[in-house]
Amino acid sequence: MTRLVIFDLDGTLLDTIDDLAASTNYALRRNGYPEHELAAYRYFVGNGVAKLIERALPEAERSAQNVERLRRDFVEYYTEHSADLTKPYPGIRETVSELRSEERRVGKECRSRW
Repeated sequence: MTRLVIFDLDGTLLDTIDDLAASTNYALRRNGYPEHELAAYRYFVGNGVAKLIERALPEAERSAQNVERLRRDFVEYYTEHSADLTKPYPGIRETVSELRSEERRVGKECRSRW
Protein backbone atom coordinates (compact mmCIF):
# COMPACT_ATOMS: atom_id res chain seq x y z
CA MET A 1 0.00 0.00 0.00
CA THR A 2 1.15 3.52 -0.76
CA ARG A 3 1.98 5.19 2.56
CA LEU A 4 2.92 8.67 1.34
CA VAL A 5 1.23 10.86 -1.25
CA ILE A 6 2.87 14.12 -2.34
CA PHE A 7 1.04 16.79 -4.31
CA ASP A 8 2.33 19.87 -6.08
CA LEU A 9 0.63 22.82 -4.38
CA ASP A 10 0.37 25.49 -7.08
CA GLY A 11 -1.91 24.45 -9.93
CA THR A 12 -2.61 20.97 -8.54
CA LEU A 13 -4.15 21.45 -5.10
CA LEU A 14 -4.77 25.18 -5.45
CA ASP A 15 -6.26 27.11 -8.34
CA THR A 16 -3.93 30.13 -8.32
CA ILE A 17 -4.49 31.40 -11.86
CA ASP A 18 -6.64 34.39 -10.82
CA ASP A 19 -4.01 35.74 -8.44
CA LEU A 20 -1.20 35.06 -10.91
CA ALA A 21 -3.13 36.94 -13.62
CA ALA A 22 -3.94 39.86 -11.31
CA SER A 23 -0.32 40.16 -10.21
CA THR A 24 1.02 39.99 -13.75
CA ASN A 25 -1.54 42.51 -14.98
CA TYR A 26 -0.50 44.81 -12.13
CA ALA A 27 3.14 44.61 -13.24
CA LEU A 28 2.21 45.14 -16.89
CA ARG A 29 -0.04 48.10 -16.10
CA ARG A 30 2.56 49.67 -13.81
CA ASN A 31 5.09 49.57 -16.64
CA GLY A 32 2.78 50.78 -19.39
CA TYR A 33 2.15 47.47 -21.16
CA PRO A 34 -1.24 46.07 -22.17
CA GLU A 35 -2.98 43.68 -19.79
CA HIS A 36 -4.41 40.28 -20.69
CA GLU A 37 -7.72 38.54 -20.09
CA LEU A 38 -7.71 35.72 -17.55
CA ALA A 39 -8.05 33.04 -20.26
CA ALA A 40 -4.68 34.02 -21.77
CA TYR A 41 -2.89 33.20 -18.52
CA ARG A 42 -3.68 29.50 -18.88
CA TYR A 43 -1.16 29.55 -21.75
CA PHE A 44 1.36 31.79 -19.97
CA VAL A 45 1.89 29.82 -16.73
CA GLY A 46 4.48 27.09 -16.26
CA ASN A 47 8.23 27.27 -15.75
CA GLY A 48 8.20 30.01 -13.13
CA VAL A 49 7.40 33.69 -12.77
CA ALA A 50 10.13 35.00 -15.10
CA LYS A 51 8.75 32.84 -17.92
CA LEU A 52 5.21 33.98 -17.09
CA ILE A 53 6.31 37.62 -17.35
CA GLU A 54 8.21 36.96 -20.57
CA ARG A 55 5.15 35.35 -22.17
CA ALA A 56 2.86 38.19 -21.02
CA LEU A 57 5.07 40.94 -22.44
CA PRO A 58 4.67 42.06 -26.05
CA GLU A 59 7.16 40.09 -28.14
CA ALA A 60 9.31 43.13 -28.97
CA GLU A 61 9.62 44.00 -25.24
CA ARG A 62 10.91 40.66 -23.92
CA SER A 63 14.39 41.79 -22.89
CA ALA A 64 16.03 40.41 -19.76
CA GLN A 65 15.87 43.91 -18.21
CA ASN A 66 12.13 44.23 -18.80
CA VAL A 67 11.42 40.75 -17.52
CA GLU A 68 13.40 41.42 -14.34
CA ARG A 69 11.76 44.84 -13.75
CA LEU A 70 8.26 43.38 -14.14
CA ARG A 71 9.18 40.32 -12.08
CA ARG A 72 10.08 42.62 -9.16
CA ASP A 73 6.74 44.43 -9.49
CA PHE A 74 4.94 41.08 -9.72
CA VAL A 75 6.60 39.79 -6.53
CA GLU A 76 5.82 43.03 -4.67
CA TYR A 77 2.12 42.72 -5.54
CA TYR A 78 1.84 38.91 -5.27
CA THR A 79 3.42 38.93 -1.81
CA GLU A 80 0.45 40.96 -0.56
CA HIS A 81 -2.29 39.44 -2.77
CA SER A 82 -1.35 35.78 -3.36
CA ALA A 83 -4.44 34.47 -1.56
CA ASP A 84 -7.05 37.03 -2.64
CA LEU A 85 -8.63 34.76 -5.25
CA THR A 86 -6.77 31.46 -4.79
CA LYS A 87 -8.89 28.49 -3.80
CA PRO A 88 -8.60 24.71 -3.63
CA TYR A 89 -9.77 22.88 -6.72
CA PRO A 90 -13.17 21.16 -6.33
CA GLY A 91 -12.86 17.89 -4.43
CA ILE A 92 -9.34 18.49 -3.12
CA ARG A 93 -10.31 18.88 0.54
CA GLU A 94 -12.32 15.68 0.43
CA THR A 95 -9.53 13.79 -1.35
CA VAL A 96 -6.92 14.85 1.19
CA SER A 97 -9.26 13.99 4.08
CA GLU A 98 -9.93 10.56 2.60
CA LEU A 99 -6.23 9.85 2.16
CA ARG A 100 -5.55 10.86 5.75
CA SER A 101 -8.39 8.71 7.03
CA GLU A 102 -6.71 5.76 5.29
CA GLU A 103 -3.64 6.52 7.44
CA ARG A 104 -1.62 7.77 4.50
CA ARG A 105 0.76 10.62 4.94
CA VAL A 106 0.03 13.56 2.68
CA GLY A 107 2.65 16.10 1.70
CA LYS A 108 2.81 19.12 -0.55
CA GLU A 109 5.61 20.46 -2.68
CA CYS A 110 5.93 24.06 -3.78
CA ARG A 111 8.80 25.31 -5.90
CA SER A 112 8.17 29.01 -6.28
CA ARG A 113 10.49 30.54 -8.82
CA TRP A 114 10.23 34.21 -8.05
